[in-house]
Amino acid sequence: MLAESYAKIHSYSVSEAFKRALFEKIEDEYDLAVAESAHREYVDSGRKSTPVRDFWRELDEEG
Repeated sequence: MLAESYAKIHSYSVSEAFKRALFEKIEDEYDLAVAESAHREYVDSGRKSTPVRDFWRELDEEG
């Protein structure tokens, strides 16, 4: 069984392997939802980003 092999490789019980996989999936989905929300907020604000080359140019001018 795939789950048993995975658990054995990582020295987990099958139950622990499933718990960890589920928690990781939940974290990934939460991170994605937060990122999508932040992006939507940024786009809706109408603000524009600054190209990184302009950022570096500004830093050179200040230094």
